[in-house]
Amino acid sequence: YQRRVHGFEKEANEMGKGAFKYAWVMDKLKAERERGITIDISLWKFETAKFYFTIIDAPGHRDFIKNMITGTSQADCALLMIASGVGEFEAGYAKTGQTREHALLAFTLGVKQIIVCINKMDDKSTAYSQKRYEEIKDEVGKFLTKVGYQVFKQDKATKKITEWLVPFVPISGWVGDNMIERSDKMKWYKGPILLEALDQIKPPKRPTENHYDYHYKMYTRLVVLVLFQ
Repeated sequence: YQRRVHGFEKEANEMGKGAFKYAWVMDKLKAERERGITIDISLWKFETAKFYFTIIDAPGHRDFIKNMITGTSQADCALLMIASGVGEFEAGYAKTGQTREHALLAFTLGVKQIIVCINKMDDKSTAYSQKRYEEIKDEVGKFLTKVGYQVFKQDKATKKITEWLVPFVPISGWVGDNMIERSDKMKWYKGPILLEALDQIKPPKRPTENHYDYHYKMYTRLVVLVLFQ
């Protein structure tokens, strides 16, 4: 895998798109790499201590919403990637952005479990800020509740949130913060890191004629929704 990423990095640098080396693991079409956006769905498999996962990388750009629907409709859980950078989150969350539409579509298509990743915490405008994280978490949490997701539990009398049911994980996909190992740059965050959140997913029961056909670990399909304005 490291050799492949190194190869992608070399190719990306030659095209002046060095920051897209990780995206090219999933974005294989020439048009995707030239434009720097996901156009079609693509699949990738990995496993944790608990599950076998199939990632369904779905387009976030509004021009390819049909492909996003195709990918999302196959998923057991949605991984909603939100950029935390000042201006980036606001653009994606605005009425003309894609954050609201994608969350609503995922729920409508039957994806009842969701993990929210607040990405780019290493961005200069964010600088691993807990205040910025809480601001985005509060805003998105309220919207997901309106959509239909069970995001948190509230005290009936005070209306205060007593427990968060949907993980909001602050990460840096570029640096690797809170992805596989807990970051020392966000010691204020006490929730599950991304790997732990994935292992907390409840896999749906699938029909089978012979229960002995099941592997010791369940297969789970995970759609990744990376959002653009």
